[in-house]
Amino acid sequence: MIVFLHGVPETSALWDKVRAEFDEGTVALSLPGFGCARPEGFGATKDDYADWLVGELEKFDAPVDLVGHDWGALLTYRIATMRGDLLRSWTADIANGTHPNVQWHQYARIWQTPGEGESYFKAIHETPIETMAEAYESFHLSPDDALTLAKWSDDTMGTCILDLYRSATPNVFASWGAEFGPTSAPGLIIFAELDRFGNEAMSKEVAQTFGAREETLSGVGHWWALEAPREAAAVIKDFIRSVD
Repeated sequence: MIVFLHGVPETSALWDKVRAEFDEGTVALSLPGFGCARPEGFGATKDDYADWLVGELEKFDAPVDLVGHDWGALLTYRIATMRGDLLRSWTADIANGTHPNVQWHQYARIWQTPGEGESYFKAIHETPIETMAEAYESFHLSPDDALTLAKWSDDTMGTCILDLYRSATPNVFASWGAEFGPTSAPGLIIFAELDRFGNEAMSKEVAQTFGAREETLSGVGHWWALEAPREAAAVIKDFIRSVD
């Protein structure tokens, strides 16, 4: 089974176009609070989400091919090194997010600041969807895809994002990095050429750390799953089919 995991600020619908390219069985998981309810008492920290993902993967009858994007990717790296027995293979992007020297992007720093983060999401949710979509177009998205992305955010997602990012200071390596290393399940790291949140040099270093293969998606940005689903699916398929 191929299992897809989205990131921030997204829902499982991020993968609809990519999944349409697969004949194999696929599942797109929804992070709690992202396009779905936040369970009562759920802390929405990075470790809470990692534990949740372990629980979801344990429900499958056999190890899965896990594909993660953005925070879904960071969680994929965590599971690959913490519970590799649950994976047949793994694919993830934004590898620089696990580098020991990475610094969070400007939005993350706002979200991690008490008061500023709350004000950010209050302003976002008071902004017309069309205006938000125009901002997303600057990230190399078509108007239609930008509008789709803009529609996903809501108050529940906003509070989960704040709790998630505030649990990951100064970066995820600080608390997870001791376990980072070659993984038992084969991995593929995707680098999107125009991803503003990516860093190619760090990505290559991380690939060496995890013993993973590398693949570049040319001419696409952070939301490559929306922008170039056919090309992305082809890369993922080729890797998964190469795994013994």
